[in-house]
Amino acid sequence: MQPLWPFADAAAAREWQASYRSGGQQPWHLDPGVTALSFVQGYLGFTGLDQVTSSYEGSGRALVGVGAALPDGRILTAAIVRLVRLGIGDDAPWEVVGTRDTTLSVDTPAYGSTARSPLPVGGTISGVDESLRVQVRRVGAEAPAGTACCVPAGGQNTRWSTTVPFTSPPGPVLTVVVATGGHVADVERFAVTGVRAG
Repeated sequence: MQPLWPFADAAAAREWQASYRSGGQQPWHLDPGVTALSFVQGYLGFTGLDQVTSSYEGSGRALVGVGAALPDGRILTAAIVRLVRLGIGDDAPWEVVGTRDTTLSVDTPAYGSTARSPLPVGGTISGVDESLRVQVRRVGAEAPAGTACCVPAGGQNTRWSTTVPFTSPPGPVLTVVVATGGHVADVERFAVTGVRAG
């Protein structure tokens, strides 16, 4: 699995684990739901997605649905976030490693591959009159490393593609995120993959 957020690697997770054992620092890392929402709101910037809509946990893995309440009372699930415990022990922190994709996916670049700019990005989508926004994000940086906006898409399991120029030093893990919305919410669906900057 490719660690995406909040820790850059297992060593960073061990550092937090030591600080938690000594002083109880940042206990939210032990809650997969809080970790998933923090990833979506704080890292990806999708602040309108503020609810856990489903949750499954078992054998060191978790699937957390994230979404929002719509004005008509319906609950929107924008994505299922995949998490794993990064490390050993009951106090090993949760780490986002991807999303479980259905009607929107990003399969290019390949998960865990090395990425260079400009980055070809693509996947599949089912929908009508969609407008896709793609971002490349790096842990520790507030602004995206690269963006591409307003890629028209639609149909049933139809391919979409674009190219995203980005700026990053070699080495760090990058999160590639594609999102669509605008019908009933700003972000209605999103999907992510993880690569390493080359």
